[in-house]
Amino acid sequence: MDGLDFIKLPEIITVSFTLFAVIDILGSVPILISLKNKMGSISSVQATSVSGGLMLLFFFIGERALHYMGLDVSSFAIAGSIVIFILALEMILGFEFFKPDKDIKTGSIVPIAFPIIAGSGTLTTIISLKAAYHHYNIFIGILINLVIVFICLRSIDYIEKLLGPSGIAVVRKFFGVVLLAIAVKIFKANISL
Repeated sequence: MDGLDFIKLPEIITVSFTLFAVIDILGSVPILISLKNKMGSISSVQATSVSGGLMLLFFFIGERALHYMGLDVSSFAIAGSIVIFILALEMILGFEFFKPDKDIKTGSIVPIAFPIIAGSGTLTTIISLKAAYHHYNIFIGILINLVIVFICLRSIDYIEKLLGPSGIAVVRKFFGVVLLAIAVKIFKANISL
């Protein structure tokens, strides 16, 4: 019963909203639709499971694992920002940097599970949250976001029909610029001159 004293609704809400903003699954819809069209479909179960596994792994041993590999959180974040930058350029310019992988299993892992869902921003945010909130509340916040991710991935066909081809094109360009800005922000925040 003592462990339940640490579970606090305000902390869960704050953590959940923070992770929701960083994961930005709704903002990733255009790129998810694009990847779905390249691969044929997306395995929502696998993408959610792998991204959830990465988040929980990083939650429990992230900093130590990076340290043992001789890496720091900043280097990890910069590497992730470069991948996000390339994905954003693909969305804006229409060039194809990532070649379509017809294998749904691998395509659902890279780049969907990592770095789109459980990218460097998400993983470093999880480490940052540990400094301010109890780990039970962070764990619950991660689970809430995984449910949202699963629902969005599962509904991708419906969202595509709802937006239509012109709506997807507009949203894709707009979120491409947003994704580009996020990549630059992550890079800038972690680069040491």
